[in-house]
Amino acid sequence: MITFPIAKINLGLNVVEKRPDGYHNLETVFYPVQINDALEVYEMDKDFPSPADCDLKVTNITIDGDEQRNLVCRAYTLLKHDFPTLPRVHAHLYKGIPTQAGMGGGSSDCAAMITLLDEMFSLGLTEQQMIDYAARLGADCPFFILNRPCYAEGIGERLQPIGLSLKGWYLAVVRPDIPVPTKEAFSLITPQRPPQNCRDIVMQPVETWRDALTNDFEHSVFTLHPEIGTIKQRLYDLGATYAAMSGSGSSLFGLFRQPVSLDGFNDEGTFKTIIPLS
Repeated sequence: MITFPIAKINLGLNVVEKRPDGYHNLETVFYPVQINDALEVYEMDKDFPSPADCDLKVTNITIDGDEQRNLVCRAYTLLKHDFPTLPRVHAHLYKGIPTQAGMGGGSSDCAAMITLLDEMFSLGLTEQQMIDYAARLGADCPFFILNRPCYAEGIGERLQPIGLSLKGWYLAVVRPDIPVPTKEAFSLITPQRPPQNCRDIVMQPVETWRDALTNDFEHSVFTLHPEIGTIKQRLYDLGATYAAMSGSGSSLFGLFRQPVSLDGFNDEGTFKTIIPLS
């Protein structure tokens, strides 16, 4: 069975306070976008000599580290603990969503694995149960169970679906070849509440967002990597109605009324695309 995990962008991202556990409480709006990975899972032959119950192969984008620590395998292991009869599986993950980009690719893969295993092996999980499993693996994993626009609080796990549609807009994404570790992105942030909540801002016309809808990570990331900030300005120069960084970076996105050419970003971007939103 195959599924196609999607990406997300953040419409506003405000770090409002540091928690006693060392994490930070956030306010953000997640919006799903059709930039996809592909995840294929099939049952392993009982005689296949695999040392792992979830035999994962990742292609198209190289991901460093032990594949058994990939969120796809961790999702399988989490369900296997509660469903011991879950068969061993092969999983092939084709990466189309850029990594270390603030677009949630790994979290989306994790959620897709949970929903796929539930469907393949009739586990009978409710949506809330799948959300609960996803939350144990990552702060924004639960969003990808819902896959619809949501306002998020806490560390990103407390979700409230909202009636936001950007249908008719074009989304341009440029991801430069500059990975931004999350710890580095947090290093220069001073938590504070914004003058206006992002949930309220995004319900206003996109034309009003530029001066009101902010991503707190931009200040620290642009300070550490000015070339990332330059890409945001170039999207505005290209005619974007609104442009911002997604998550903690390093992807920048712009909302356009008409499709535009991204040929001018050849030097900066190892990944670039423009897609219609629906």
